Amino acid sequence: MSLSCRYLLFIALAAVCIGGCRSKPAAPPTPAVSANTWAVVDGRTITSDDVDKAYRRMHDTSPPLSDEETLAAKLNLLNDLITQDILLAKAAGLKIEASDTEIDNAYAEAKKNVPDDAFQQELKRRNLTTADMRDGLRRELVTQKVIEREVGSKINVTDQDVSDFFNANRAQFNIAEEGYHLAQIVITPVREAQAANRTGDDAATPQQATAKVGMLMERLKGGASFQDLAMDYSEDPESAPRGGDLGLVPMSRLKQAPPTLRDAVLKTAPGSVSVVSGGGAHTILLVLSHETQGQRDLSTPGVKENITQALHDRREQLLRAAYLTSVRSDANVTNYAARRIVDAQGKMPAGVK
Repeated sequence: MSLSCRYLLFIALAAVCIGGCRSKPAAPPTPAVSANTWAVVDGRTITSDDVDKAYRRMHDTSPPLSDEETLAAKLNLLNDLITQDILLAKAAGLKIEASDTEIDNAYAEAKKNVPDDAFQQELKRRNLTTADMRDGLRRELVTQKVIEREVGSKINVTDQDVSDFFNANRAQFNIAEEGYHLAQIVITPVREAQAANRTGDDAATPQQATAKVGMLMERLKGGASFQDLAMDYSEDPESAPRGGDLGLVPMSRLKQAPPTLRDAVLKTAPGSVSVVSGGGAHTILLVLSHETQGQRDLSTPGVKENITQALHDRREQLLRAAYLTSVRSDANVTNYAARRIVDAQGKMPAGVK
């Protein structure tokens, strides 16, 4: 045997040895897949019962929806539950938990201004218990803490960052007219020509639009980010990519708005959310601030803080999107519900209703 042949044979044998001897991480066991299994995430099962319970908690089920409309909403919710499941697994590794006091406070906020008897009747109507509500709030609190640990805590805005932004955008701090800084989430009762948000969620009927508003208000009460919900669910193609931000709306333009919208702005305290409805469409309105006329500088009360917050939000939005995309791509996810619907070619597959 020639030297070159011996060398090639050695390389081949070495490759076999390396391939056969290298240890591989054990894959998580695959659970049995039944009609009740809607998704499997790293070996953990999300069932149709899990989705139904979350749906009843997040959506007002009183407006009648077709089977197809309900299933579309549940598929969107399933996608959220998959991400939540991944973050809850991260939380276990990071030893992140929600205390009973935190859950108590979140529960009190959820039922704020609603008499206890009425709240319990609403839970009964949705076929939910207090324990169901508390568990849902716990999961949301824990995932929010993971995002804060992995995303929020890593963002730093320096004084130099603020100064640079102000100097580069000095003109925008010369307020020519009194106005309000607003953000919105728009929901319409008709199908849009093209998807306006990150999830593709689009209400197509008045009933769907009403249910969607209820779901979003529940999410906001639970502490969800207005900006993130606008990017994920708003049906306005112009403001949705900006997290619903409309910028500073001058008083002269506000006076030309429909009276219900104008009054909602003028009567809502900065930082508060209200819902304006008409013709089957709905606008969830956030008043960020009320700005008076005049030139601002970094010593003007609120200017430095607002710039810092804006820069922080931009960076958080980018890092959050990157982090969630990363953890999702690293997970082993199979969405059986979506697969069955595709296989059924648009018909209602058995076991997926």
